Amino acid sequence: MRILREFFFFGISGVIGFLVDTAVLYLLRDYCGPFIARGFSFFAAVFVTWLFNRAITFKQKRSGMKPKNEFFSYLFLMLGGGVVNYGVYSWLITAYKIALENPIIGVAAGSIAGMVVNIATSKFILFRKDIDS
Repeated sequence: MRILREFFFFGISGVIGFLVDTAVLYLLRDYCGPFIARGFSFFAAVFVTWLFNRAITFKQKRSGMKPKNEFFSYLFLMLGGGVVNYGVYSWLITAYKIALENPIIGVAAGSIAGMVVNIATSKFILFRKDIDS
């Protein structure tokens, strides 16, 4: 039952991350272009999802690290899914004018593609220790 709860809340975290990612991208894309803006938006989304996941999704588990170190470990682990995410995003906005004009399409497709990698690394690498242990 716990795995379903974690998967559900990881999905909620992903939706929140998607909203942050998209908002920051749209705020910055006219200033620094769609590729650099996506780097900033990805970092913002990682920070928000880390806060949500440590407080809610994996509240019964801990990494055993200080919060600052845990965040940087989370960021490093999310880069795996981030590479998949950014690759799909870049391909779509390069290949399809509609995706360039509406980058939310690329953000959504990339987010879905990277989610599987991200939940696996979060659950099985970072937040693997039960609080009771």
